[in-house]
Amino acid sequence: MNFVNIFAELQEVTYEPRIPVELESYTAGDLLAGNLKSKGAFLLDCNGNKFAVSQWLSPKRTRTFPYARVYDTLRMKNRVTLIPFCKDEGADGDRDFLQWDTVSLMSVLNVYVIPCYYVEAEKTTRPGQTRKNKITKQVMDYQHVHKKICELSNYHSSALHWNLLQMDQLSEIARLTLDSYRNIARRTGVRLHGEGGIKKRIQIIADDVAKFKQLSRALAENAQNRERLTDQPKEKTVARKATVTMKNLIGGLYNWTADECTVVSGHVFLIEKKHSRNKWLPSRIDIKDAFIKSALFCNIKTLMINGKRMPHRTAVGLTSDVVRGSLHSAMSDAEINQFLADNNAGAADRTFISEIVAEADKNGFGLFIVNASDANADQYGLLKKLL
Repeated sequence: MNFVNIFAELQEVTYEPRIPVELESYTAGDLLAGNLKSKGAFLLDCNGNKFAVSQWLSPKRTRTFPYARVYDTLRMKNRVTLIPFCKDEGADGDRDFLQWDTVSLMSVLNVYVIPCYYVEAEKTTRPGQTRKNKITKQVMDYQHVHKKICELSNYHSSALHWNLLQMDQLSEIARLTLDSYRNIARRTGVRLHGEGGIKKRIQIIADDVAKFKQLSRALAENAQNRERLTDQPKEKTVARKATVTMKNLIGGLYNWTADECTVVSGHVFLIEKKHSRNKWLPSRIDIKDAFIKSALFCNIKTLMINGKRMPHRTAVGLTSDVVRGSLHSAMSDAEINQFLADNNAGAADRTFISEIVAEADKNGFGLFIVNASDANADQYGLLKKLL
């Protein structure tokens, strides 16, 4: 089936994590002293308010698994994530920018975004890299972070409104980014990328935010626009991937990509996939990453393809080159225990499987594990059992 124009309406996003996470607590003094720069996620007490804070190592989502850090904060009401607007690793390295899609996802998950910038770095000393224009050990401006968290202590609106405000003020973060990278280049003697790219990125995000606001206002004012958007082919699936246009409760539109989209017994399945080559189960970081996107898909209220409403389900598929047999979250305890025995699962893995199966059940999505070589033949049957 060719999925052109998948349109979905989100209800209020609720999600209950089940993988245990113990976040350490710190004070604003620890933050300002730079003691938390290596912490992926932590609890921060500021002005008597407690925030669960996650930090991104790069604005690029696929390089450092930031979604797993965000996942670790989902249990807390006040969720904040620190994302660098730009990370320039030097003229001979990568340069990544914050994207509107990232901010959109955080908004739907009710996570407050603080766009950040780096103020410290060192020239790389790795063997074979010393002659290259590359920097490393970049450190955020935690004075800026502290100031923004103090603002949040007195902020009483939604994450979406806060995040839109931060995007409207992004030109100031870009200016601070430019000034800071000029200083870093001067101190380290490392040549960085040109400044034009930063100015261009500001305009791209500004255009995306303007489109989002325009569509949000139009949808709020005129319900007929929803039908128009439903009928027009907005997205086109390539192979088995699918891009889904989602509308939230206030009419904002977001575009997300599902790893796979297929129809089983008349039900549309949106599937997130993770794979392991050498172990029978993908890493916990990978699985948390998949669960973050499933938190959106399993909160879809209605889904339409080419204007036709269809029943839908969400699933997370975990594949491996070495796993024996298959598991799905609708299995009995005895069947799951047999699968675990066949794969010589230790106590920690047994506990983890119990946690992620419980998380899938609690949040209304399916979970399956299958050998990658058997996936094409077995996946349809596994999905059918998850209906």
